[in-house]
Amino acid sequence: MDLDIQPLNPIAIKIGPFAVHWYGLIIGLGIAIALYIAMREGNKHHLDKETFPDLLIWAIPISIICARIYYVAFQWDYYSQNPADIIKVWEGGIAIHGALIGAVATAIVFSKLKDISFWKIADIAAPSVILGQAIGRWGNFMNQEAYGEEVSRSFLENLQLPEFIINQMYIEGAYHHPTFLYESIWNIIGFILLILLRRVNLRRGELFLSYVIYYSIGRFFVEGMRTDSLMLTESLRIAQVISLVLIAAAVVLWVYRRKAGLAKARYYE
Repeated sequence: MDLDIQPLNPIAIKIGPFAVHWYGLIIGLGIAIALYIAMREGNKHHLDKETFPDLLIWAIPISIICARIYYVAFQWDYYSQNPADIIKVWEGGIAIHGALIGAVATAIVFSKLKDISFWKIADIAAPSVILGQAIGRWGNFMNQEAYGEEVSRSFLENLQLPEFIINQMYIEGAYHHPTFLYESIWNIIGFILLILLRRVNLRRGELFLSYVIYYSIGRFFVEGMRTDSLMLTESLRIAQVISLVLIAAAVVLWVYRRKAGLAKARYYE
């Protein structure tokens, strides 16, 4: 019976009072795979092999802090009454847009200090970032987050989903759209497309801008299906607004950089 369905244990390892959550492990796995791919591509572009590890030393903690600040700020009604929960990132509540803001800001400063083109670093990292995001969504799966409206079990079965995903989508007495999965698949497709776009040899910065546009389109539509979104108003989802702003900004920046002669170098130069 449905009432007997038990969610997967979000804790991977527990030793005494210390617990390692699947959420953190999966996020860490996504970062590790993204770093490996970025380092391999960076080597082809004659970047020092320590470039991306050195960047991540700063980008990871800053991104986590920014992601948490972003999330807490839009859930302040709750966290103002439960301040001790602010640091509980292992329970979820890491907003990807906040993390991206932190990562981009860190990369801009890092590139200036190292005298490396930010756009070169961003282009190389773009496929890795979207793949890391695809993997990271499974951390939401383990925490039963990032789900959509109620659906029937037969709907999920018709999607040919394995049993463990169907059961994990049984939340608070009902089955839900696995929107975490929709976004994960969208991002995997995006990773493949960005790899293919490398062969087009776009101008510097345009692979990264392609990532911003592609990811934001998918996020806009998937976010519209979710029921656990951060809300700006009762009917306006924050992530959808941010996605539209990012799409517009990326397109404007793409056109401006070409017209201003700021995108003369190519990806493989």
